[in-house]
Amino acid sequence: MSTAVVVGGGPNGLAAAVRLALAGVRVTVLEAAAEAGGGARSGEAVVPGLLHDHCSAVHPMTAGSPFLRGLGLERFGLEFRLPEVDCAHPLDDGTAGVLHRSVAETAAGLGGADGARWRRLFEGPVAGYDRLADDLMRPLARPPRHPLRLARFGLPALLPADVLARTFSGERARALFGGAAAHAFRPLDRPLSAAVGLGLLTAGHRHGWAVAAGGSGAISRALVALLAELGGTVETGVRVGSPDRIPPADLVLYDLAPCAVAGILGDRLPPRVSRAYRRFRHGPGAFKVDFAVQAGVPWTAGPARRAGTVHLGGTFAEIAATERAVAAGRMPDRPFVLVGQQYLADPGRSVGDVHPVWSYAHVPHGYDGDATEAVVGQIERFAPGFRERVVGLAVRAPAGFAADNPNFVGGDIMTGAEDVRRLLFGPRPTLHPYATGVPGHYLCSAATPPGPGVHGMCGANAAEAALAFLAGRTRR
Repeated sequence: MSTAVVVGGGPNGLAAAVRLALAGVRVTVLEAAAEAGGGARSGEAVVPGLLHDHCSAVHPMTAGSPFLRGLGLERFGLEFRLPEVDCAHPLDDGTAGVLHRSVAETAAGLGGADGARWRRLFEGPVAGYDRLADDLMRPLARPPRHPLRLARFGLPALLPADVLARTFSGERARALFGGAAAHAFRPLDRPLSAAVGLGLLTAGHRHGWAVAAGGSGAISRALVALLAELGGTVETGVRVGSPDRIPPADLVLYDLAPCAVAGILGDRLPPRVSRAYRRFRHGPGAFKVDFAVQAGVPWTAGPARRAGTVHLGGTFAEIAATERAVAAGRMPDRPFVLVGQQYLADPGRSVGDVHPVWSYAHVPHGYDGDATEAVVGQIERFAPGFRERVVGLAVRAPAGFAADNPNFVGGDIMTGAEDVRRLLFGPRPTLHPYATGVPGHYLCSAATPPGPGVHGMCGANAAEAALAFLAGRTRR
C-alpha cells in the first residue's frame, strides 16, 4: 500500500488526506496544534457555553464545494443552516443593501435599474454554478472544462471592483457588492478585484451563506471522522520544522504557508522554487473581537437584525478608501468590519439571551496596535446602544492569529496577498502550482488555487496531482 504524510491539519490538509485515503493510500496527518482544523475550529472564547468560531465562520464556498459536498459528511454530524437573511450592508441613513439566497428577492429589494442589473449579473452564473465551480475551483491558468460558462462569469470578474460597482446607480447595490469584494483584503481598484465578490455572491445565491451547526469546527471534526473510517490517522501536537520530523512516505503534502515549506525542505527545493516561496507576499491582517452580547445587536437597519453576516464599511467609496489605506500599511479610523451573527441560524451557540457575536476588522499586515475601539465604534455607528449590551469580549490581534496558526503570517488569514499572480497561478508562475519541484512533495494550502476558504479544493487538487505522480511512477 502506498503511504502519505500530510503536514498541517487545516481544512485543505484534511481534504487532501481524505482524497488520498479514498484512493487507497495510507495517510497520516501531522498537526502542530492540539486540535486539527486550522481556521475551521470553534470554542468558548468569552462566556462559558457561548460558542465562537476561531476564524472562518460563514461558508457559502463550503456548502458548494465540488469535493466536500460529495463526501456525505452529514453522516458524521455536519449540518449546514441558513439565516433568514444571508448578508446585510447597513448605511448611515438607516437603509441597507440586503442579500438573500434568492437572486429575485435580492433584486426586488434593490429595486429599479439596480435590481435589473443584479439579475443580469447573477441569474445565469447562479443557475449553472455547480458546473461553473468545476472551473472556478481549479487553477485558472488551466484549460477550462466549461469555457463558455466560465467566460460568461469571468469577463466581469476581470474588472476592478470599483469599475463593476459603477454599473449600479444606487449606493445600496454598490455597497452590497463592495462588501463582498472586500473579503479579498485587496484594494478595489486593482484588476480582478471584482472576482472574489462575484464568486462569494454567486456561491451564496446558489447555496446560501451557511453556517455549520455547532460551529465551524464541525466541518473539521467530520473530515477527521471520515479519514479515520478510511483508515487514516491524525497526530496532533506534532510540529514539523525539518525533514527528519516527517516519517518515510511515498507522498508528502504540506498544508502550510510557502515560507514554512521552504524552511522545512531547505536546499532540497530547486532554487527558483525556493526563491518564490521565500519571497511569497502576504496580505493585510485581521484584528478579531468576539463579543458576548445581551439580547443581540440593536441594528438601526431592520434586515441586519436577521442577517447571519453584516458588513460594516459605509459606502462603496468609503470601503475602497479604507482598503487602499490598509494595503498601504495605514490603519484607518473606520476600518472595514465583518460581523457574524451565526447564532441566528444556530441558536445552540447562545446561553439564554446572551449571544456570541463574531467580528474582525481589516488592518495592516503585522499591525501591533489595538483596534478594539475601532471595531466597537463601527458597530455602534450602525447600532447605537451596542456598547451597553456587551457583557464580555475577547481580542485576537494579528500576532495572536500568527501564534495560533503559523500559516497566518502577520495576521494574514488568507495565507497570501490576493494579487493577479496569486489568483492565476498560486505562489509562483507555473502550470503546476501544487508541485514543489521535489518529487512526491506537494503544496496543498490556501496559498494555492483556488485560494482561501473552507472548501477543501486546494487540498483535493493537490492530492489529485500527487496521485497522478504515484500512477506515473507505478507505470514506470
